[in-house]
Formats: sequence, structure tokens, C-alpha cells
Amino acid sequence: MSMKRALFLLLAILTACQPSPPAETHDEHIGCPPEAISAGTCELADKGERNVDIFDDLNPALIQTESISYAEGATGYLAQPKAEGAYPAVIMIHEFWGLNDNIKYMAGLLAQEGYVVLAVDLYGEVAETSDRARELATATRGNQEKATANMKKAVAYLRTLPNVNSEKIASMGWCFGGGQSLQLALSGEKVAATVIYYGNLVNDTQQLSAISWPVLGIFGAEDTGIPVSSVEAFKQSLNELGVTNEIHIYPGVGHAFANPSGARYAPAETKDAWEKTVLFLNKNLR
Repeated sequence: MSMKRALFLLLAILTACQPSPPAETHDEHIGCPPEAISAGTCELADKGERNVDIFDDLNPALIQTESISYAEGATGYLAQPKAEGAYPAVIMIHEFWGLNDNIKYMAGLLAQEGYVVLAVDLYGEVAETSDRARELATATRGNQEKATANMKKAVAYLRTLPNVNSEKIASMGWCFGGGQSLQLALSGEKVAATVIYYGNLVNDTQQLSAISWPVLGIFGAEDTGIPVSSVEAFKQSLNELGVTNEIHIYPGVGHAFANPSGARYAPAETKDAWEKTVLFLNKNLR
């Protein structure tokens, strides 16, 4: 056997012995510096900077919040206006880290806009390292049926509340949660609007035909995990189906730009995206 042939066979054997990489590692999705990702020391979103630094603080006179169990084995964080009324509602889905303080803050912030918000907990814990967060995200995506059932139970719970307009329930999420927001829409659950912050996308028109309501998408032009090409294909598919959509791609920012703990945090774009989100929800849920 020639030396060249022997080297080729050795390379083939070594390559075959390597574990296949996961379909998505989501290292780009967590807004952390590469050295922090490799060391598993990314900061949680409830440490360091907070989105509260660019928005008004929560007013306890206007809203009430509590941790709840909305179904067996399903827990979350409920934020709602104190004033009596029939409000639109939103299922809010956390990003990579889990249902941490930053997500709870955003739930309260949206409640102050006149929404009943149920922030679901698809992990059951808040990750303390990026390695643990990756494990939780991978496990949850690996059992999408269970995650979708959880979100459907959250929708069903909101429909039982006397202060919720049961015909006006939307979903929204960031990163991991953005992808889950889309998964809920594809599941056959009828909602009034879907909001996706840089979440995994589906461009297949047959799958997307399950959506008959408006979609808002928030993305970063420098996102290598959710590239602009995939966002444009997503928008094109929605247009082909006649699905009303608003897709915003922010120049100069990458994935997780609205995560206040990440190296890619962009406060100005985060604030603008939130304003667009509230306007979108107001237009389609009120």
C-alpha cells in the first residue's frame, strides 16, 4: 500500500471516529465573548447591566407579579395590571439562560403597557454556566413535543383568567425563546400574533401555512447563527403565504443584542426594538 493511500485511510478512520457536531451549538446565540463561552463562565442576564437601565422602572402601584403553577409540572411568572379590565395577553418565552430576573423584568414592563403576561419556564431552573444553559436548551429542543405542550397549557391557562381577552393572546421570545415562539405558532395553536427575537426560523411554506396571523421578527445584520439570508427567506415564505409580517434587521449588531449581560448588547437597538414590539402588539391585539 502506498504511503499516500495509507495516510488517506488513516484520515478517514480518524474522521469517522469524531462525534458528529450538533445541528446548532448556539455559541453565537448567547451574546458572550468566545473566551467566556469556552470557559463556561458567561454572566447571567440578571448580573451587570440590566434592561431596566434603559427603560423606566416597574411601578408596583400599576402591576402585580407572582410565581405560579399553571398546570402539573408547569411553572412560570405572571405579571398583570392591577386595574380591573379585559386585557390582551402574551406568552413570554425566556432565552438561553432560562427564566431569570431580566425576563421577569420584561414581563413586568409589558404588563405596565396593559397586558397580562405569563413568562413560562421551559427549563425548570436558571442556568449558572453557559455549559449548563446549553445542556438545558439542547434537552428542551430534543423534546419539542413536551415544550410545545407546556406552552399550549400556558395559553389555556390564560384563557381561564377573567381579566384576559381569550381571543387576543400572542407569544414572544428571545433567542431560544424566539424559536419556541415560532414553534408554538407552527403547532396548530391559534394565537393572535407571534413575535420572534433572533430565533431559529423555518422557511418551509407547508409548515408556515399553519400561521394566519401577523408576525414580528427582530434580527441583527451581523448574526452568524441566524444570517440575513435565512431571515429574508423566512420573510419571502411568509409573503408567499399572504401572512402579514414586519421584519426588522438592525445593522451593525449581532445575535443576542437585546441581552443586557452579553458582549453584543446594544442598548439603543434594544430600546427601539422594544418600542416596535409594543406598537406591533397594540396594533394587533387591541
